[in-house]
Amino acid sequence: MWGYLSLLPAFLAFWATAGIWTVFSLAVANKAVNLTEGFPYISRCGNSPPQSCIFSQVLNLGAALAAWTCILRYQQLRDWGVGKWPNQLILWTGLLCALGTSIVGNFQEKNQRATHLTGAFFAFFVGIFYFWLQLLLFWRVKSLPQPGAPWIGPLRLVLCSICTILTVAMVVLHTWSLRSASAACEWVVAMLLFTLFGLFAVDFSGLDGCTLCLQPGPGSPSPPPASPIALKVQL
Repeated sequence: MWGYLSLLPAFLAFWATAGIWTVFSLAVANKAVNLTEGFPYISRCGNSPPQSCIFSQVLNLGAALAAWTCILRYQQLRDWGVGKWPNQLILWTGLLCALGTSIVGNFQEKNQRATHLTGAFFAFFVGIFYFWLQLLLFWRVKSLPQPGAPWIGPLRLVLCSICTILTVAMVVLHTWSLRSASAACEWVVAMLLFTLFGLFAVDFSGLDGCTLCLQPGPGSPSPPPASPIALKVQL
């Protein structure tokens, strides 16, 4: 039986996929992009209103869902006995990916190109690195649980490999002015990253809930034993 927390990454994958294709459809319908001139980059579809407004909302919510997914994954890996430093490295890499996604949505390319490209770097390059770090962790530590079917691990490896190859191809094709081919690579990489996040639903399937713990800092007064305010909140 799958727990409700598995719905978080599944909804993230669905929301992000449906959202950016909705933005693409609106951009085509509003003639903000012309398919006869070539296939557009994702960001170009979200450059002009009204689709730019939807683009920002889609990526902002997607970034929030991705951040929560990364935090849950951090807690899960910690409970499985993963060391503090590798686990924190994985966490902060994932959070940078989420931050980059939000930056891409809020700083349109035509208005803030440098900021937009910085966000794209975090969203794509750092996002792929986030999943490679976890594959490396599971390869090094054989004792870690691997929920789901045996093919989930190889599938992640294949998806990460394709993402890496297509990301390199995207950059190379862009420098060669083959913009349509580069844009097609970008769309495929985005879909694969959404799929990789969605696969966390398998890992979260055994979770029945999570608890938020508040830990007093050094020198802070401890709450009385009979305090009506609990330090643990069941989510």
